[in-house]
Amino acid sequence: MAAAIPRDPAMRSKRHRPAFALFALLACALLLPGCASTGKGEALQRAQYAWSAAIRWGDFEGAWNLVDPEYREQHPLTDLELERYGHIQVSHYRELGSRGEGPDQVLREIDIGVVNRHTMAERGLRYRESWRWDEESRSWWITTGLPDFWRGE
Repeated sequence: MAAAIPRDPAMRSKRHRPAFALFALLACALLLPGCASTGKGEALQRAQYAWSAAIRWGDFEGAWNLVDPEYREQHPLTDLELERYGHIQVSHYRELGSRGEGPDQVLREIDIGVVNRHTMAERGLRYRESWRWDEESRSWWITTGLPDFWRGE
């Protein structure tokens, strides 16, 4: 025996209003936190992605723009240093791990593969990035400068 369905359409829609309201409330509750996730964490991900892409593709001038302005002022990049980056090709760039050093600083361990364009010799090195949140500019800056691919040579 099937339940009798009211023939009046107005009666049918009134019975489903509480269920629809509950569904709409639940959907809003689940989707609302996604709208609020555009804070420092997402900004850090964007900055680190832009940095790693610039390094991977050999855009060291672009990467230099993501370096902390205070660091850039204290350690200006010379034409000779920039020219030196043109002699290498990054073969891989892998994050090994990261950890927070407080609410406004993050450290990230990186494994980088480098190929000398003249000798075609490849070598790997580890590099530690330090990221700092700047509340005034509402952005993350890397405070360690460009990777030193010639360390120990």
